[in-house]
Amino acid sequence: VLGVFGEKESPHHRRRRPMNGFFTGGPPAFHSQRSVTRLMLTVELALLPGILTLVWFFGPGVLINAAIAGACALGFEAAMLALRRRPILPTLSDHSALLSALLLAIALPPHVPWWVTVTATFSAIVVAKQLYGGLGCNPFNPAMVGYVVALIAFPQAMTHWVTAAADAAPAPDWHHALAQILRTGATPDAFSGATPLDFIRTELSRGVTLADAQHAYAHPGLIAAAGWEWVNLAFLLGGGILLARRHIDWRIPLGVLIGIGAPAWIGHLSAPQSMASPLLHGLSGATMLGAFFIATDPVSASTTPTGRWLFGLGVGALTWLIRSFGGYPDAMAFAILLMNLTVPLLDHYTRPRIVGEHIPPDNPDAAP
Repeated sequence: VLGVFGEKESPHHRRRRPMNGFFTGGPPAFHSQRSVTRLMLTVELALLPGILTLVWFFGPGVLINAAIAGACALGFEAAMLALRRRPILPTLSDHSALLSALLLAIALPPHVPWWVTVTATFSAIVVAKQLYGGLGCNPFNPAMVGYVVALIAFPQAMTHWVTAAADAAPAPDWHHALAQILRTGATPDAFSGATPLDFIRTELSRGVTLADAQHAYAHPGLIAAAGWEWVNLAFLLGGGILLARRHIDWRIPLGVLIGIGAPAWIGHLSAPQSMASPLLHGLSGATMLGAFFIATDPVSASTTPTGRWLFGLGVGALTWLIRSFGGYPDAMAFAILLMNLTVPLLDHYTRPRIVGEHIPPDNPDAAP
């Protein structure tokens, strides 16, 4: 895990992936002089601009979900470590469980019931992480596994987001958010509604043009929808911080954005009345969060330079395809999990030659 983030990483360095059976590691390599805990904390801090923007437009529900998910993640991880007879405190202190919980809380709707958050966190930590051996062994992104399980198990709760505060409409307060999440009161949910991508997809299926669908949305923004475009820009800012500190490889986020933007540009040129523009795709849904914080997961993403390009392009292209022609308005989670399946092959067939390595000929009987 450390080598992927390291500033002094050799271009020929790759790690061994213990679960997929493919050899992808070898010398030469240098120690990055960084700890997992410090790296996880840096990513959590880079998420702050996006989280604060979410709170500004959608209320404090994301903070309540983060508290529930964080507590459950630590509890589930400690229980699994105890069952596996592994040290508990060193593992909990690396912040990997808290980071997965934070990403999951950001992806969930702000007013989702508490049991949805608990179920999603259990799926992320226990099923997608610990049952595969813990950090470094999971083939799938834990946060996205938890999100997809919640989406399939609780489709109605997962498809209603809080409407962004716009004009004179205030954002939901703490009392309203707690009442909705804990289901302790009969407060009417006056703030819930379909996400902009979901609303546009529904309107397009009814034969409405893209321009009319955008105009009919309750709170349209300058490019996408009110709140969502600023949230994506805030996560873009956080992703830029990670890039500047060389905590993530630039190939994956750039590949994701190209994978979404290129087909969106072609589709919008060919059918502007029914296909969304690249800017609308880029500033809607979980585009920037997925490109910079989720697809760049060092464990479940590809590890070779060429493999990272292909991984990012695949995530972006699949996201555009499912958004445009599938049944789900925002497909970032499905795209990342599908591309996680391809990582062993990507790493195997794009592995660059190690310095001094002898590659045998196709004919094993031939002379070296």
